[in-house]
Amino acid sequence: MGAMHEEINSILHLMAGIEEISYGRRTYYTGTINNIKTVVVFSRWGKVAAATTVTSLITKFNITDLIFIGVAGAINTELKIGDVVIGDRLVQHDMDARPLMPRHEIPLLGVTYFESDPNYITIAKKAIDAIVGDHVHSFIDEYEIERFLLRKTRVFTGTIASGDQFFAKQADKELLHAVLPDTLCVEMEGAAVAQVCYEYEIPFVVLRIISDECNENSSIDFPDFIQNVSSKYAYEIIKNMFALL
Repeated sequence: MGAMHEEINSILHLMAGIEEISYGRRTYYTGTINNIKTVVVFSRWGKVAAATTVTSLITKFNITDLIFIGVAGAINTELKIGDVVIGDRLVQHDMDARPLMPRHEIPLLGVTYFESDPNYITIAKKAIDAIVGDHVHSFIDEYEIERFLLRKTRVFTGTIASGDQFFAKQADKELLHAVLPDTLCVEMEGAAVAQVCYEYEIPFVVLRIISDECNENSSIDFPDFIQNVSSKYAYEIIKNMFALL
């Protein structure tokens, strides 16, 4: 399981029998959630870091399944702050080995899109349906709901694009949308994690909470959003998913 520090801390509240293991400059937390053996770790930022973390989860910790949760920037204009995206397929928007192969195709694999496990997509959808819309009032403070306009939050399923680039400018988002029009949101890890899981045949799902919209008015208090919104989302989503496993 990969997430950011604050999201990790919230998920750790669900865990019993926690042990910390330091390995490769990362702290892995082992224990159980709902009596299921679990390892929780901060993936770190960027494709290389995330791929390295997942490889360690698979080869050192012997995970059999993976859930990745974190935040992302919207590319599709329908998405609002507080919406959740289930990545049913993931693409590396910065992979470009033309003319040797088509743009975005991963060398030696002949694959452009990595697909999340259908069973986990179904479980995630049920888990997230229970926290969006009016349900948000049960676990997010009213102040934060007003501040981030979290009133009509929704869940989307679709394509997530990943690459080693932070998308702050509107022009960059529009360029990505022009090249990969199916993309719902953009982040820096998911498709790398997906590639490693694909190569090791590990079922996975990538979930992203929208932290900024596809418009010029998208700047928010990011640390505040992580602490008071997305980390609470992460707690609720993981709790609900593990109840369905």
